[in-house]
Amino acid sequence: MAAWLYEGMLLFGVVFIAAYLFGTLSQTRNAMDNRVVLQGFIFTVLGIYFVWFWHKGQTLAMKTWRIRITDRDGRPVSQTRATLRYLLSWIWFAPMVVAAFWPHGLPWAEVLVLQTGWILVWAILARFHPTRQFWHDAWAGTRLVHDDRPAKGAPKA
Repeated sequence: MAAWLYEGMLLFGVVFIAAYLFGTLSQTRNAMDNRVVLQGFIFTVLGIYFVWFWHKGQTLAMKTWRIRITDRDGRPVSQTRATLRYLLSWIWFAPMVVAAFWPHGLPWAEVLVLQTGWILVWAILARFHPTRQFWHDAWAGTRLVHDDRPAKGAPKA
């Protein structure tokens, strides 16, 4: 979870630059103009970011926390498998999507409670997986493993 939080801080910059580029290139003057297109653009940019780095084995946050992503057999993840993992990982945000399309709308406090509860349930469900992986990893055929390889440039013992 610490790597997840660190990844969120790094993604702030990625999303900021992507939104700035989108706003500049589309000449959007109001944040509510082109909102759905902007969300789709950011979803795509995040997809490219994660698929690219997962295919290489690690994002920057994963390197910092010495976590590597592999397939079930310990091999590097293909771009197809990384894309599947990216799409399945959005299950974390399922309550927000349901709340957004709820016919009568929900107050933000209820949405926040639903989202927080769902994230806790999703994290607890990982404890019930035989290898303690998140379910989106199990469904995508990926695993997060400890990266015990020495860092590049590190002195040899």
